[in-house]
Amino acid sequence: MSILDRYLIKEILKHFGIVLSAVIVIYLAVDFFENIDKFMEAGLSISRALKFFQLKLPLIIVQITPVVILLAVLITFGLMNKNNEIIALKSGGMSVYHFLKPILVLGFLFTIGYFILAEIVVPLTISKANEIWRVEVKKLTVTTERKNIWIKGHRSITYISYFHPQDQSLSGITLNYFDQQFRLIRRVDAAKGKYQNKHWIFYDVMEQKLNKQNESYEISFADEQVEEIDLSPEDLKRVAKKSEEMSIKELYRYIQDVESEGYDATPYRVDLQAKFAIPFSCIIVCIIGASITLRKTTREGLSMSITYGIVVIFLYWITQSFCISLGYGGMLPPYVAAWIANFIFACFAVFNFLNAD
Repeated sequence: MSILDRYLIKEILKHFGIVLSAVIVIYLAVDFFENIDKFMEAGLSISRALKFFQLKLPLIIVQITPVVILLAVLITFGLMNKNNEIIALKSGGMSVYHFLKPILVLGFLFTIGYFILAEIVVPLTISKANEIWRVEVKKLTVTTERKNIWIKGHRSITYISYFHPQDQSLSGITLNYFDQQFRLIRRVDAAKGKYQNKHWIFYDVMEQKLNKQNESYEISFADEQVEEIDLSPEDLKRVAKKSEEMSIKELYRYIQDVESEGYDATPYRVDLQAKFAIPFSCIIVCIIGASITLRKTTREGLSMSITYGIVVIFLYWITQSFCISLGYGGMLPPYVAAWIANFIFACFAVFNFLNAD
């Protein structure tokens, strides 16, 4: 590895650390002041709140890493342009393609680091953070799976076989209500449930009520029935284990379980493919960042390069989110939905770099 390669890697890593630290501080400050009152209302100490935000840190890093990488590359090459270092190197006969090697090495290292952090660290830390939020802040006693969710309320136990966060629906619901002696006084079983107008509407319902006079249960059936449950889809999204809380192996096993019970696992197959696709955005943004600052048309200044880069990364995330949404809806195959944004912007990055000289 040449002196120039080592210099570029060192400078990009330095700016990556600076930008990452600044963004994390801003992110945590906003999040802290938005949620600290909820911790105070729950009677939790500042140290416990800080523990919660500390556990969220790996997820925050994963979410902002591609943007931070792009900014670090833009700043590094932008400053080199400002100091006429790029011109000096080109005057010495060096082509822009000489910059490609350190960029690819860094992009590859960032991709590996991103994958390790997202696959190993984030599932552990975010699940603990969500547990603090559910149990200590929201005072919910629940399990943490999208499948087989148990919720204990005041003299009631709710069981949900499966929660579909995409359309806010439930499958396989059982509501159990008890008296002071913990005797079952009412049970409601439903095949499906949907949240509409702040109410849960259950379908294909069987209801059992205790007749206290003869101590027997009366059974009734209904095609549709409204139930008052102090539980919103947002609460269920917090208690249900998210894809980001599962490793690839766990998510794959979960998909197999869901499909074996006859449910549609397409959204989770999209999430599984995205776990492989998104880390590779690190390589793509490295090339995009270098190509933007090395192009003659963007040598007017560092601020213009950063603005251009932010627009590009914004378009990338819009495209990625849109395609994944199409995948959730079954309009695109899971692998296409997860990878198409990478393909489009990889082509853009290569084309931009080839025309940067």
